[in-house]
Amino acid sequence: MFRIFVAHGDDHVLRVLEIARFIALKEGADIEIVSKAALLHDSFRNEEKHALKAADFARKVLREEGYGEEFIEAVAHAIEAHSFSGKMEPRTLEAKVLSDADKLDAIGAMGVARAFIVAGEKGRSIEETVKHFEEKLLKLKDLLYTDTAKKLAEKRHEFLKKFYEEIKRDLEFEDLRN
Repeated sequence: MFRIFVAHGDDHVLRVLEIARFIALKEGADIEIVSKAALLHDSFRNEEKHALKAADFARKVLREEGYGEEFIEAVAHAIEAHSFSGKMEPRTLEAKVLSDADKLDAIGAMGVARAFIVAGEKGRSIEETVKHFEEKLLKLKDLLYTDTAKKLAEKRHEFLKKFYEEIKRDLEFEDLRN
């Protein structure tokens, strides 16, 4: 049915779930909506417009499980709005929480590790991966919605930034020129 890449596999989903539940508790979001959305958010990660497909999949699954339409649409919206590339603005606190949790798993030491896993999956070079840091990862901190996520991002972003600066120095052979 669908394949989840290693960087977006079960371990990523479980980390996003844990982060999202933590943020939801701190921010007063609906834990059940956030939890269902986190568990299903990357169901179709390997496909174009994965968030929209995952939201449709969530609707189907949740209807089969007997959830009401309001709950289903809240989960679906959170999934649709979580994606950096989807560019959909989250309208609810729960959608903001999922978006923040997913972004937090993409920065810090985990973000560095995941960036290079994706590079391996897609056959990207180190230089292309560093460009991905510039185009996306280093911007994520400024795209967070909740105060809780912003606080959590501080240390993670600093690590990401320091790693980026070090790898840029290595790629430019800065240590050989001094």
